[in-house]
Amino acid sequence: MSATGTPTAELLAQWRAAWPQALEAWSKFTRLRDARLCASTVEAAREGLGGSFAMIRLLDQSVVVDMQSVQELGLDDYAVEILAHEIGHHVLAPGSATDQFRLLARIRRALPTLERHAAMVANLYTDLYINDRLQRQAHLRIDHIYRRLEQGRAPAARSKVWSLYVRIYENLWQLQKGDLGGEECTSAMDTDAWLGARLIRVYAKDWMDGAGKFATLLLPYLVESIEDEQEFRRMFDTRDAAEGCEPAGGQQIEPGEVEDAVHPVHDARISGLDDAPDQPPADTPAASEAGQTREPYEYGEILKAAGLKLSEEDIAVRYYRERALPHLISFPKVPAPASAELQMEGLEPWQTGDPLDNVDWLQSVIQSPRVIPGLTTVQRSYGVEAARPEKPALIDLDLYVDSSGSMPDPRVRTSYLTLAGAIIALSALRAGSSVQATLWSGKGEAMATDGFVRDDRAVLGILTGFYGGATCFPIHQLRETFKRPRQRRTHILMISDDGITTMFDRDEQGNSGWDVSARALAAGDAGGTMALNIARDWDGEDVSRWNRKAYDALRRARDAQGWEIHAIEQFEDLVEFARAFSRRHYGPKSATKNAPRRTKA
Repeated sequence: MSATGTPTAELLAQWRAAWPQALEAWSKFTRLRDARLCASTVEAAREGLGGSFAMIRLLDQSVVVDMQSVQELGLDDYAVEILAHEIGHHVLAPGSATDQFRLLARIRRALPTLERHAAMVANLYTDLYINDRLQRQAHLRIDHIYRRLEQGRAPAARSKVWSLYVRIYENLWQLQKGDLGGEECTSAMDTDAWLGARLIRVYAKDWMDGAGKFATLLLPYLVESIEDEQEFRRMFDTRDAAEGCEPAGGQQIEPGEVEDAVHPVHDARISGLDDAPDQPPADTPAASEAGQTREPYEYGEILKAAGLKLSEEDIAVRYYRERALPHLISFPKVPAPASAELQMEGLEPWQTGDPLDNVDWLQSVIQSPRVIPGLTTVQRSYGVEAARPEKPALIDLDLYVDSSGSMPDPRVRTSYLTLAGAIIALSALRAGSSVQATLWSGKGEAMATDGFVRDDRAVLGILTGFYGGATCFPIHQLRETFKRPRQRRTHILMISDDGITTMFDRDEQGNSGWDVSARALAAGDAGGTMALNIARDWDGEDVSRWNRKAYDALRRARDAQGWEIHAIEQFEDLVEFARAFSRRHYGPKSATKNAPRRTKA
């Protein structure tokens, strides 16, 4: 070590030279960009490394090592072991950002009330697979590293989680009890350590399926010492592994998430007990939850645990964009109509039997002075050329979504109003239209995009907001939008419940909402639709008295002004409405087929 405490050039060169050997510990075909060896902790912090002496980045498949911390921990001579371990996170577990999201989701399920420790437990779990393979198959000195980390530590400073964890390694590598610092293990802990070692061996090829069981094994030890994360901080090399990655596929609840959250003793493959159930009990909600989509709050917590630095708004926007994508219209394709004028395409032989008038005598003589019918004679061929396609007339969308107290907060629970709005708005944008989105609740509670925009991020940012107040439609927004006719036709869409009838009250200027609504429909010139959470038989004669006034107003809006009203009994049905609406207004239109055809003249 140099006088300043930073590693010497010789040590850095030694670690760089160890990189190829670390790669070969996995396979001679393993290829990664060279490790980023930071000479100081300050330099490592600029790379995003903090607390641990090494880390990985799944975004660019990188390994970062704080060489100053390596020296302080006395690990100078373990370049191959440490670098091979970090490489293992890229090639074995988690391997990708998607698998990191899946792993965290399973572990969170198995840590009720202690979900904040999911990232740490995931790190310990994947370390077990990597280290066991490097110790036994690559014959690296992984056990020496743990002995070095334990030097100088008093037994009282070790938590029960740490004691259990190193005891699992002692079982895996057939070391004496306490060899790695786990001499404080009780008999019960010793049994759990044996189960943990069995789990690592049994699920070596299916490590994702064992994640929930490992978390369940650690759960009672985490409950007793809830600050264990600080103890493992120096080895926390996957804490921010997925930072900057796109969280694709993190929304779906996989079939194995719930089934795996059982104690290893109940897994016959691990315990070897004949009476251990192979499947979870019948009342486990696994079957009903498999294939469903997780709630926005849980989705956000998984992203944060994976290291993504996102605001609540950004998480909500990503959540509803990803959920809306499968329901969007296909990208529009405009078929090119055929031109009515025939265009010359070239020459082809004139055969005996073809009309004599078709012979091009000039071209025939140019090709051969001796004209031999059927051999040197040619004729012109003509075809139909595709004409310039006409651009479809685009219809813009003016979207109003209810955010009153009767609606869910889209950032906590799935809001089907927000999802339906996202499906329709993104479909309109995909078709080339512009969208103005307005979120509203009580008096003075309304926010909207800056007019009609083509920015999906701006639209989703409005739709994922939340008020949760009273119900008072922003008549002024509708009034100002259609104060004068727009250059492009505009369809008006309301997503709400019977509270939408407040749009027919008088505005702050004393104008009648009925008049404002009529002028808006006339100026938009593309109709208006209301998707409302109301009874399907709202138009019947036997509707209840308490909402009769609202239903009367809706009948008047339909009959007198032409509003198209869709009764949505359950909010979940809004998704199907959004799909149908998008295809009706923004889907590809059928076109008459007129393929080019070659003809002879």
